[in-house]
Amino acid sequence: MILLIQPVRTVGRKLIHASHSAGKDLILLGRTALWLRSAWTKRHDILVQAYVAAIESLAVTVVVASFMGMILALQAGLGLARFGQQDLIAALVSVAMAREMAPFITALILAANVGSSMAAEIGTMAVSEEVEALEVMSIDPVRFLVMPRVVALTIATPMLTVVSNLVGNVGAAIVAFFQIGVTFQAYYQNAIEFIDLKDIYTGLFKAMVFGCVIATVGCGQGLRATGGAIGVGQATRTSVIVSFLQIIILGYFLTSLFYGSDIQGGG
Repeated sequence: MILLIQPVRTVGRKLIHASHSAGKDLILLGRTALWLRSAWTKRHDILVQAYVAAIESLAVTVVVASFMGMILALQAGLGLARFGQQDLIAALVSVAMAREMAPFITALILAANVGSSMAAEIGTMAVSEEVEALEVMSIDPVRFLVMPRVVALTIATPMLTVVSNLVGNVGAAIVAFFQIGVTFQAYYQNAIEFIDLKDIYTGLFKAMVFGCVIATVGCGQGLRATGGAIGVGQATRTSVIVSFLQIIILGYFLTSLFYGSDIQGGG
């Protein structure tokens, strides 16, 4: 019995700590929203952060998205070819990329690349007492550090998602042509026929939510970093893990929100 109590206590402590962190991040997001009135005056910082986030992640996003489209096309083509319906590859891949895969893989890349960088940068400032120095000078760290990063990543994530969507479909079309025997013209005709505006704006809305979450978690973990270099490393690692989990969980609930009624209504 004693052997079972200790693991339960450990899990309980971790859940309580995760709940506290989530609550602090929600409060941070609320404070950030209050400072949106200063977004125009901080437009230069926002544009710099958005540019850095987009450019630093562009190459890996293109590579991952292209191979993701190729994998989807190959797997879908192999299955559909059994029934002589390989022309429907475009319908499956284009809808899957627009609704789910493009925002999902883009968000994971940004969480690992940009979110961790935000946590490390702000965490270093926190442990070296630079954040406290800002407060002494009556400068709100949320306005000065957090708000530009949250706004920038909320903007940059949908932009990179559009790139992921386009590149993924190009990769899928190449595989469909060379390995499945579907012409480029047939692929893009079917893609345009089956995808609709709801699929596109759902994916872009997810991307905006994911970008906001990644920046909030990264900045929050950075501001709460303590203990020198070890604390900064822990904050960076935690920001990536928490961002991944929230992206997956929110992805499910957002999909259910937008498409749950279609399932219940039979269409």
